Amino acid sequence: MTFLFDGDQSFYTRVREQSDQPMELCYQCQKCAAGCKMAEQGEYTPNQIIKMVQMGMNDKVLHSSSIWLCSSCEICGARCPNEIKTAEIIDVLKEIAVETNMIKEKKINLFNKVFLDTVRSIGRIHETRMMMSYKLKSGDLFSDLDLGFQMFARGKLPLLMKGTKSKAKVKRIFDRCKNVDR
Repeated sequence: MTFLFDGDQSFYTRVREQSDQPMELCYQCQKCAAGCKMAEQGEYTPNQIIKMVQMGMNDKVLHSSSIWLCSSCEICGARCPNEIKTAEIIDVLKEIAVETNMIKEKKINLFNKVFLDTVRSIGRIHETRMMMSYKLKSGDLFSDLDLGFQMFARGKLPLLMKGTKSKAKVKRIFDRCKNVDR
């Protein structure tokens, strides 16, 4: 697959520049992998993802579930002796995967969009509204309905939303992010 990069910019160079992370300093010590809570769930560990980016294995890394399972907990970056923030790299990989329509975990991507849309529109998270929107957009209306009822019964999914005084501030944050030239 060919990417639409400016001039002869390689995959590695693009990820390196957009993430602003010194991937060339990774010497595969695997400390990031030892701390990663999602390493067992995905195909690749954080250090393997960095290595694939270094090797220009864009199709392989962008088609993996591993980048979508990353929760950006930043344990990998905290453990790295060279202070490489792998979560930043993975964020860029997700952006490229979306841009090139190479999204393997479409439901995770949809959940992320619904989450951000909810915060953008009302200035905070409202779990009930967010989950209803996700269920409608995913078409998966009944899979975990029993869990939803249990959460509702325990008061974890309130029907009414508390207002926020900072809606305008949240809007400015989203506007600034939209204007960031990546």
